[in-house]
Amino acid sequence: MLNRLAIAAQLYPRRILAGGLALVVAGVVAAGSVFDVLKPFGFEDPASESIIARESLEKAAGTEPTPELVALVRSGQAVESRAGRRKVQAVAQVLDDEREVSRVAMPFQPQGGPQISRDGNSAYVLGFLHSGLGDKEKQEIAERLEEPVREAGGELGGLAMAYSQVNRQVESDLQRAELFAFPILFLFSLLVFRSAVAAALPLLVGGLSIMGALIGLRIGAEFTDLSIFAVNLVTGLGLGLAIDYSLFVVSRYREEMANRGPGFDALKVTMLTAGRTVLFSALTVAAALASLIIFPQRFLYSMGIGGSLVALFSALVALTILPATLALLGERVNALAPRFLQRAAEREVRPDESGFWYRLSHFVMRRPIPIATIATALLLLLGTPFLDARYTAADAQVLPETASANRVDDALTQDFSAERTSPTFIELRTRGADRAEASERLAAYAERLRRIDSVSAVTPPVQVGRGVERVDVFIKPRDFSDRSQEVVQDIRDTRAPFPARTGGSAAEFVDQEASLLDHIPIAGALLAGSTLFLLFLLTGSVILPIKTLIMNLLSVTVAFGILVFIFQDARLENVLDFRSQGALDMAMPLLLFATVFGLSTDYGIFLLTRIKEARDAGAEDDEAVAIGLERTGRIVSAAAVLLAIAIGALATSSIIFIKEYGIGVAAAVLVDATIVRAFLVPSLMKLLGRWNWWAPKPLRRLHDRIGISEAEPSQA
Repeated sequence: MLNRLAIAAQLYPRRILAGGLALVVAGVVAAGSVFDVLKPFGFEDPASESIIARESLEKAAGTEPTPELVALVRSGQAVESRAGRRKVQAVAQVLDDEREVSRVAMPFQPQGGPQISRDGNSAYVLGFLHSGLGDKEKQEIAERLEEPVREAGGELGGLAMAYSQVNRQVESDLQRAELFAFPILFLFSLLVFRSAVAAALPLLVGGLSIMGALIGLRIGAEFTDLSIFAVNLVTGLGLGLAIDYSLFVVSRYREEMANRGPGFDALKVTMLTAGRTVLFSALTVAAALASLIIFPQRFLYSMGIGGSLVALFSALVALTILPATLALLGERVNALAPRFLQRAAEREVRPDESGFWYRLSHFVMRRPIPIATIATALLLLLGTPFLDARYTAADAQVLPETASANRVDDALTQDFSAERTSPTFIELRTRGADRAEASERLAAYAERLRRIDSVSAVTPPVQVGRGVERVDVFIKPRDFSDRSQEVVQDIRDTRAPFPARTGGSAAEFVDQEASLLDHIPIAGALLAGSTLFLLFLLTGSVILPIKTLIMNLLSVTVAFGILVFIFQDARLENVLDFRSQGALDMAMPLLLFATVFGLSTDYGIFLLTRIKEARDAGAEDDEAVAIGLERTGRIVSAAAVLLAIAIGALATSSIIFIKEYGIGVAAAVLVDATIVRAFLVPSLMKLLGRWNWWAPKPLRRLHDRIGISEAEPSQA
């Protein structure tokens, strides 16, 4: 296949580039509408008890069970005064005039007392929407009401407003990240690729890869709900992988041109070696991220789909558009380079056995046990903060403090009785029961709920539909605290007179955690199994894939520790411009694990392929490791820095868990490309010696039949 791609690139380069131009046009069209069809948040499991309870109450009552709109009114005086009442009523009237608002709850109505702040100078008005509205419709409602509410003297928050502001923030953040990343990437690429022409190639590959993935997301959104946050992943990862693959292919092409001269032979060998590595790398990254598709949470499976798409498109572009471009350019790939960069490029295309990475490799292999011990201890030490990790869920607090949804949420927590703003509700199905008897049994049930520790109030049962009753339980701890989770479990353990389901934000948090834990074993097995299989096909070894898995886990551990150290423990808040939530988003470790695992395998493949190539060409084991590290050390280090810039640009996001993702991945990639690849890999390769390449005879025969090998490798 790779040989045929090389032939096509050499014979039909202009046609292939025309196909790339068509991809750009289609991508621009898709990008223009992708923000309109993707949805925010999506952290819940649709099959969980809390979500089923919410949907059941919504269907029975014809209205949302919890308010989607919260309008905060700061009157500057007592809201109970005549002027204060007028201001609150004016804001309430704005909500009431919206046709999709089914009910408005005011502080002056019965049971409305908790909607007045402790100092008496603020109040909030709740807007409940009709059932059956989608996320997009809720966003549009909030956007219609935002300005009228402000003109009436209020500030609009709530989940519907958060939906709208998250979408706007993601689009704004992407523009800022691109403005930040592209100039820096080009300057660094110029130093790494040694010419302006070559430095432009990663941006070409990255842009086309991102366009292809956006087309895939746009099409996928027609069949399933996808999260808007997948666009962040596609952009950052697309640029990062494009740099990796471009650097590897272009560097090998230059090396082959120096050995064979420009033309088809150089391109063919490049495709059979570097192209093969790129293909395996993309498959492993895609497989790692595809493990997220197992999770029912829209946020995670969207990231899995988006990440897999951009990894595969990056490989597709790097194996079609990039070779066609190189075929057209030939030696001009080195054009527009200052003289000092030309000299550096000439040295690098003829790697010798006295370079820095060659010497470092032998230094490490002379001291394998102490270096492996120190490197492992350092990685574990960097990961230790994760032992104290705490978790939270995504809500309006993920938005910047300038967003009204965040400010309203802050006010509800700080100025009001917090336990009264988001009740835990219970849906009870009483169909077929005698009404009088049911009322008596429900009243006794409510009394049992009141006796639970940390429950501040329980509302009388209310019939919301035929055979459906609702009871609201107000608990004192915050929704995502350990105690609130215990109270939810106590509520569920309390004997109910009828079939009951518990919902509300605290219950959703409990169910989200349980759902993630239930699906982790399957996702982990798929990730590990696919990685082991692909690395076995690549190397023919059983030991190397297992060792790669272990080293990947160390890289992931470092990323987790750094996240806790910075974001949970509230360090560098001013530098990184965020406000700590005192915990990590619950889904972030899973997303980070899949991404870092895939990228760590990516760098491992780059190194292993050159070691195997040197070994297959006759080099002794230690010498093959040194040659492999010499020929990939600079490339992997440079790729890691460039990828860290590309994905690290997400740290400029104003949404905290996107910032967490950018910092976590960038840190892990840099650690993996330095401590792991430069010290841990050569020391372990030395310790294991020929056992690195061991496989049982049946598996060895299997690899001989189905393993992929280079048809015409270059000389080591």
